[in-house]
Amino acid sequence: MNVFVDSSGLYALLDADSSEHGAAAHEWDGLRRAGATLRTHSYVVVETAAIVQRRIGMDAALTLHRDVMPVLSVRFVDRELHHEATTSLLAAGRRKVSLVDWASFAVMRNEN
Repeated sequence: MNVFVDSSGLYALLDADSSEHGAAAHEWDGLRRAGATLRTHSYVVVETAAIVQRRIGMDAALTLHRDVMPVLSVRFVDRELHHEATTSLLAAGRRKVSLVDWASFAVMRNEN
């Protein structure tokens, strides 16, 4: 089973003070026990690292890179994926859906 992991889920997993932390940790553990492939892409990693570092601190950033990243199957955004995401972003014209989101949709559509 492939499961896409986004920044919100990773942030909730890493922020013990978040109201969503318990649910995120429970899901994470269940997916790991079930042997799920946890997929994401490099823009999600960059976005999550920046948010975690700024909001929670360097200990959480270390946990992300030391403990979480090795478990993830990361698709690095290449020229083609970036182009697909950018084209979708501009065609949709929606302010609340980011380039990272459009890259996520493309990865889920093409690879999961």
